[in-house]
Amino acid sequence: MEWKVLGQDRPAIPEGGSGCSSSGCGGSADQLDHLPAAVREKVHNHPCYSEEAHHHFARMHVAVAPACNIQCHYCNRKYDCANESRPGVVSELLTPNQAVKKVMAVAATIPQMTVLGIAGPGDPLANPERTFATFRQIAEKAPDIKLCVSTNGLALPPLVDELCAHNIDHVTITINCIDPEVGAKIHPWIFWNNRRVKGAKGAEILIEQQQRGLEMLVARGVLVKVNSVMIPGVNDAHLEDVSRVVKAKGAFLHNVMPLIAEAEHGTFYGVMGQRGPTPRELQALQDACAGDMNMMRHCRQCRADAVGMLGEDRGGEFTLDKIESMEIDYAKAMEQRAQVHAAIEANREAQKMRTGETRVSLAQIRRPRRTETRPALMAVATKGQGLVNQHFGHASEFLIYEATAIDVRFIGHRKVDLYCSGGDTCGDAESALKKTIRSLDGCEAVLCSKIGFEPWGLLEEAGIMPSGEHAMEPIEEAVAAVYREMAASGRLNLPMPPEQRMTA
Repeated sequence: MEWKVLGQDRPAIPEGGSGCSSSGCGGSADQLDHLPAAVREKVHNHPCYSEEAHHHFARMHVAVAPACNIQCHYCNRKYDCANESRPGVVSELLTPNQAVKKVMAVAATIPQMTVLGIAGPGDPLANPERTFATFRQIAEKAPDIKLCVSTNGLALPPLVDELCAHNIDHVTITINCIDPEVGAKIHPWIFWNNRRVKGAKGAEILIEQQQRGLEMLVARGVLVKVNSVMIPGVNDAHLEDVSRVVKAKGAFLHNVMPLIAEAEHGTFYGVMGQRGPTPRELQALQDACAGDMNMMRHCRQCRADAVGMLGEDRGGEFTLDKIESMEIDYAKAMEQRAQVHAAIEANREAQKMRTGETRVSLAQIRRPRRTETRPALMAVATKGQGLVNQHFGHASEFLIYEATAIDVRFIGHRKVDLYCSGGDTCGDAESALKKTIRSLDGCEAVLCSKIGFEPWGLLEEAGIMPSGEHAMEPIEEAVAAVYREMAASGRLNLPMPPEQRMTA
């Protein structure tokens, strides 16, 4: 087996094929228009497979799969850890019956929930009985909910038929490498044929199973998202090859995620001091991979029991003791869900039309003679629905957009520490506020629905323009408006080249 050969030639993206813009599939609705109707239908309301959909629809994970068949240096599966948000963490391990009851309760309470995934806290396909028992009941009782599974791929090939039999048409495979020597630095061992296989040999088996499973799923028409953890100095220079290979094999989407390596998480990498990538490093790698592959940039690296919109977690509302007392009339709930979904679609269509007008307006920006406007990064505080609708001090994360003279594209998100306790004024947690502003490094503007006097001044001191003038406007439209304001003021003009200065 010679994986390096697979990564040498960049496969061409067919004209009109599956290559989206560099912002990734689903950055806005028109970026899905080139896809076949059946594929558009699969991703239209899937918050993980469509960036635009994640503003409007929610997902949930159920933790029914405790066992795992590989070890990863970035993983430490924890239970009863309600205040930590990362993969592998859960507060309650559920039986399939408990999971189904929880799904019904969430679907009735959060009607915009469209997707159920099983992603741990171990590997779902290392726990096939529990995983498929859950899917079987959900497919029968809540047929309007999409079913997804996330796996490391080691046990995938022999279970592809079973996945398809349960109408699971979205599968995520975590593929961190295509070179066993790189894999040995990430995965110290796998459990294969009732024995532990270590080092490069174990990584080689894992890679073979992942690639075979990917090919089998694509052949069956299943949409495959590939997750890769970016680990500086380990696989960061290798992930462009991974992206090319999985694209050539038919993967629909590539999600390059930053390593979470804080020491308090107790992972091997955390204890050993392995750093994660900076936002700039992550964006640079995602942009490099985007030349060949549709990129996902809105991933929140969710807990294995996450509930709600991406970026929020309402799992505490649906603990076992709370759902046991709930009586769910799902037939009535389905009617309500259908009404909510119809309202969401009407809102999405209206926003799509406004965004189209915004793009035309952006293209018509008048630029000063012999100068050009440069790109600008902007941070947005939002609670969802694709709107600028959150107070600066209430935001636990900011969405990052890049605006240019012709386009607005989503770049990613940055988590911050909440420092405002609510109301019209922010608290005096100065250190948290300054940390928030540092996390916005590289951004030139912040859009929010409201902002206090103190953060306004500190943002301006940091060279970041605060804006509360576009509250409740669609995000892309608001970002474009701020860009026009900055361009008109001359703030975004590029320096004139020396040869032009001489003739000006």
